[in-house]
Amino acid sequence: MAASRGGIVLKTVKKVVVKFCPFESNVRSTREFLAVVGTEKARSTNLSCEVTSDVKHDKSDPIIDITFADGEKLVMKGANLTSKEMLSAFTSRCTAKDPQAQDGKKK
Repeated sequence: MAASRGGIVLKTVKKVVVKFCPFESNVRSTREFLAVVGTEKARSTNLSCEVTSDVKHDKSDPIIDITFADGEKLVMKGANLTSKEMLSAFTSRCTAKDPQAQDGKKK
């Protein structure tokens, strides 16, 4: 989980719902994503952001459903993605929505 070193910023995120069946073999990356987003450091970047997990025993595919503050949604199916790929997509979307992060890159 080296991607967590860069720091996850939830400033532009309203809600993160992680759904998975823990008994399936393809949930590792989804659980790693949840571990990174659910850290105290990440959650402190937006105290009003809801991070919830929905653990089911129905052999369903792992899904990460993210709702941004502007109403846009990002749904990632974790069965075929690595945690690094999911964190990269999530971070790039958050950075694109945060004007302060974009200003920091330009300087």
